[in-house]
Formats: sequence, C-alpha cells, structure tokens
Amino acid sequence: MLRRSPVVPSLLLLGAAVLLAGCNDASVASAPPPAPPDVSVVTIKASPRAIIRELPGRIAPLRVAEVRPRVSGIIVERTFQQGSRVTAGDALYQIDPKPFEVELQAAEAALAKADAVKEQAAQHAHRIAILATTQAASQATNETAIASLRQAEADIAARNADVARARLNLGYATIRAPISGIIGAALLSEGALVVQNEAASLATIQQLDSVYADFTQSVSEMNRLRRDFERGDLDRIAPGAAKVRLILDDGSAYPLDGKLLFSDAKVDANTGQVTLRGEFSNPKQELLPGMYVRVQIEQGRDPDAISVPPQAIQRNSAGGSEVYVVKDDNRVIAQPVRTGNLVEGQLLITEGLEPGQRVVVEGFQKFAAGDVVNPSAWKDAGASADGPHRAASAEHPQPPAPARAKLD
Repeated sequence: MLRRSPVVPSLLLLGAAVLLAGCNDASVASAPPPAPPDVSVVTIKASPRAIIRELPGRIAPLRVAEVRPRVSGIIVERTFQQGSRVTAGDALYQIDPKPFEVELQAAEAALAKADAVKEQAAQHAHRIAILATTQAASQATNETAIASLRQAEADIAARNADVARARLNLGYATIRAPISGIIGAALLSEGALVVQNEAASLATIQQLDSVYADFTQSVSEMNRLRRDFERGDLDRIAPGAAKVRLILDDGSAYPLDGKLLFSDAKVDANTGQVTLRGEFSNPKQELLPGMYVRVQIEQGRDPDAISVPPQAIQRNSAGGSEVYVVKDDNRVIAQPVRTGNLVEGQLLITEGLEPGQRVVVEGFQKFAAGDVVNPSAWKDAGASADGPHRAASAEHPQPPAPARAKLD
C-alpha cells in the first residue's frame, strides 16, 4: 500500500498563502488616496471699522443737593415721603414758625414807629424852612431840621431791612427742596433741634432724569491712540459724533446711547488713569448712583481694518497668536499674527494678514500644517441666532479657541 507524502499538503498551503498575499498587495496598490479634509475659510477683506474701547465706570447723579436748615429751631413737621420724587420748591420740613412770626411783628412795629418819626420830622423841617425864608428862624436851625428829617428817612430804611430779614427768616422756617429729584431718607424727625448752617444735612436729593457715567482710561492707551491719529492709521471722529454706550453688570446693553462730555486734563498719579465722563438719559430710573457699568466709547475709525472671527485665532507653542492660511495650492500653513480689539464680533488683526488671503475658521482637527485641504466659504450660524456681538476692549478680549492636533 502506497503512503502519501506529508510534504505535498505543506507545499499546497504555502502556495495558497503566496497567492492570497499577492491579491492583498494588488488591492492596496489600486485603492484611491484619501480625499482632502473639508475646512471652512474666510477671505480677508479690508473694511472701515470703529475703534471701540470698553472701560470700567460708575454711575453718578446729574445733580446732588443736601437739604440743610437756614435758621435755627425745632422741627415740628416732616412733609415728604422718603424715596419719593420732589419738585424744586416743595416743602420738606417745617420749623416752628412762631418765634419768627414774633420777630416779624416786632420789626413791623419798629417800622411803623420810624414812619411816625419821619412824618413828624418832615413837618418840622417844612415849618422851619418857611420861617427861615422870613428870617424868623436861623440858618442853623433850618439845617438841624433837615438833618433830623434825613435821619428819620435812614431809620425807615433800616427798619425796612429788619422787616425783610424777619420775613425771610419766617420763610426759611419752611425748608424747601432746592432741586427736583429723588429724595432719600429723612435723617431727622419731628422734635429735633436744628442749627442754622450746620454741617449735618436733613436729607439728600439726587436728580436722576439724566445721569453721569464716570470711567477711566490709561494714559498709555490714550497716547497710543493719539500717535495712531498723527500717523494717519486711524481717522478722527467729528466732535459730537462719538457714541458712548453702557453695558450693565449683568452683561446686557443699556438701550439709550449717551454723549461724551469731557476728558479730564490731569492723570491720577496713583493709577496712571485719566477720568472721562459721559451723560445718559435715564427716564425709567434704571441707572442708580454707584452702579458699576462698562462703558463702550468710540474713539476713532480704521478706514482699512482687517478682521477675522475670534475662533480663527490659535495659540502656538510659544503662546503667540497665529492663523492657518490656505495657499493657492490648497496647502495649509501657520502664519503668526498680532491681534487688536474685538469689535462687533470680529477680532481686529493689526499685523500678519493681507487682503485676499484665506484663513481657516473651522475644521482644525482635520489637518496639520502642510496638509492639502478642501476649503469652502464659512457661514456664521451664530450671527443670526444670537445677534451681533458686543465690542470688547483689548484688556478683556474674548479668549480664542485652543489649537487642536490632527487626528490620526
């Protein structure tokens, strides 16, 4: 009986393995290369943009008046409601008027007496003048009578002044509002003794129909802005055309624009800041004194500003800002840039980009520098959903998205 050699099956298996390996190499060689990854890009365009600074500030009342007594006495009545609106001239406190009424009566009596003395002196001077014409009275007697009449007239003037003073003090017994506005807490009540022109006030009135927003800006930033104007990098805004806006502490925008009033002429030696003031209408009393706000002020206009969406900015290993630029051959390169302010949802680029370049905005996880990509125009979905972004200052920019490595 013939025995089958074990070498034959081994050779058959080896041949099958070689054939299978050849088929795999052929399929790998014939597979198409992977398609370039899709990315979203924006094409850089130069356009005029406002230079807006966002600075810290606080609300201050337009006018403040402290209510103080102008005569001394005992308060017998408080006639205002605390926290209410008062009008200039409204009665606020009543000081006991009786002592002042008595003083007025005494002054009027003294005036009546002076009137009687004057009338008598006038009649005497008239008689002496007639006698002097007939040499029945001496010239000296005539001059004495005339002097007595003039003294009586001067005494009447003094008594009139006393009456006016007494009437004025009686009027001051009713303490009135010096301005219109919101009156605060009553600091004294009925029965309290007040002293004329004392330092302590009885209440405080604040006019809040319009308010001030006092804010500060560093002198170095103002000097940099001035140099940009002198070089022609920025255009000045016409006087009165600068817009001032408020951002409240909850991040919402105050609906009414204000006007810039002035910039202080001195620098705070401790902080290196310059104080600026804006005025805002406050019809609903939403802005209260002491409230913290952020003030957006338009300080210039860049006629050919270059800007990109904030998410286009990446950070390199050294911590610097850079963007990914798509070249003409659709190959991506990293390009360093210098950033400015965030204005209307766009981050200004002060150095590193030119009009016409294509900058990647989305799809960073799909490529690495040097790869070929398939670019398409970026569509800002958040602009229509959330509305326009508010401006921010260079001191508080929106943080850019972190750089992401290419996925394998």
